[in-house]
Amino acid sequence: MDKIPILRMGAFLLVTIQVDLYDRLALNLESDLVQMVSKTDAKGVLIDISAVSIVDSFMGRIIGNIANMSRILDAETVVVGMQPAVAITLVELGLPLKGVHTALDVEKGMNLLRSKMQVLEEEEEDLNDEDDNIPV
Repeated sequence: MDKIPILRMGAFLLVTIQVDLYDRLALNLESDLVQMVSKTDAKGVLIDISAVSIVDSFMGRIIGNIANMSRILDAETVVVGMQPAVAITLVELGLPLKGVHTALDVEKGMNLLRSKMQVLEEEEEDLNDEDDNIPV
């Protein structure tokens, strides 16, 4: 059975889709990726679809599902390398991919994940500071 490799890069997971995803492979990717987020406590998922030229509604839903499940597990998702035809197709299919961040390439996507992680850490520090100021 085919598998799409999931690479760990620090606090992030990187997936590069270089083949056309048929339904079973897409479902396996969804399951494997969510399990890896949980297992590694990843804070971000970067999905590179630059080699994908065609997306259907099923694939769009899988990307959205991955983002939603990852967010529940405390990880942000960024999709990079989307070709214009893919973006047009997703919009025409009515799949805006809410909760999925996008970037033009892997470098910009990694920078976006790092900045989101930094913002979350700052918010967490602010909450901890507020907790310290509560009289007992």
